[in-house]
Amino acid sequence: MKLSGVVSALQARLPELGERMAERIRSDVDAYQDEALIPFDSLRRSCAANAELLLNQLGRAGGQDPSPARETGRLRAEQGVPLADTLHAYRIGFELLWTDILAEARNRPEVTDAQLVSQSAEIWALFGRYAEAVAAAYRETTAELTSRRQARRSALVEALFTGVIADRTLWEAARELGLPDRGPYVVVAAAADAPGEEPLASTDAVLRQAQIHFAWRLLPDQQIGLAAVPTVPVESTCLSILRSAGARVGVSPRFHSLRDTPRALRFARLALAGLPGTGPGVARFDDNPLAMVVAAAPAEAAQLVEMVLQPLLDLPAPERSRLLETLEHWYAAAGSATDAAQSLFVHPNTVRYRLRRVEELAGRSLSDPRAVADIGAALLAVRRTGASSSDISQ
Repeated sequence: MKLSGVVSALQARLPELGERMAERIRSDVDAYQDEALIPFDSLRRSCAANAELLLNQLGRAGGQDPSPARETGRLRAEQGVPLADTLHAYRIGFELLWTDILAEARNRPEVTDAQLVSQSAEIWALFGRYAEAVAAAYRETTAELTSRRQARRSALVEALFTGVIADRTLWEAARELGLPDRGPYVVVAAAADAPGEEPLASTDAVLRQAQIHFAWRLLPDQQIGLAAVPTVPVESTCLSILRSAGARVGVSPRFHSLRDTPRALRFARLALAGLPGTGPGVARFDDNPLAMVVAAAPAEAAQLVEMVLQPLLDLPAPERSRLLETLEHWYAAAGSATDAAQSLFVHPNTVRYRLRRVEELAGRSLSDPRAVADIGAALLAVRRTGASSSDISQ
């Protein structure tokens, strides 16, 4: 080998060479200056191992062993050192090694400039191959670590939603998920059009930009999430972002302890189930709790409709539609016949006549608060089944 004497001399000085490389890297690359992150002894050993790797392979034919280079890439990924800084440090170490090769060669008359020029191409080709090995191992390790973190994060979110997490570890889960250890929080449930689809995927970046802390869990038919909403304006911003997603979303009431996450998930799902129509929208449980209760018990709601409004539903379609529409406007007007008449574009007496007709058919008086509650719940159930909207449009 043309540089065998040079190589042997440098191999004899590997400990000192590794230390100088480590000192230079620590001086020139900010990410390597934290002793707690990268201990100097570990950096020195890595530098010596990579220098030995390059010296051993210099001038040899055949494949090169990239193990030390890959180990460097793997270790730096685990330590969280940016890849750009890792490759910068690798280049600094290699340049220092090349400088020492040149300095040692000048002390050896048998090594000519032509030989050094000839060897330089091989040396830099070796650097390129080993730098690629560093980068490949770094990316592989990063992908593996990301996969592990995502799996653990998903498991922690699942534990919160199912309640299978000890109280003493709640704060640890919150910290790892990037959530505050105290609320208020809300739970979100969004319907997926197909298994594996993320209906709220577009909201991640927007929520981060708004500095809203959240954690998602993807299920076959839903995407569920937990978001921290410390103030009413933050909650309003969160709701606005959810509305922009173009998905069907249910939102729980605010709650303060992560122990209540499973119950809040149920409320969010009820809000989603109670969302009218089939298009996108956001329903908060707080907006209409009675509608959520009706959605929670479809069989019981159907029985309520039969008991309270069946005589009305048995009417011919035109009259049925008029009475249901009048009831909806009357409830929306907080029981004011005058206001309901304005929204219906009819005379108040027409509204009063129709309401009396409802009372006759239902056998209940709308002046009785209990009857008002029964009829209102039954009307919500009718609306949920779609009978109201389809009939009224006729």
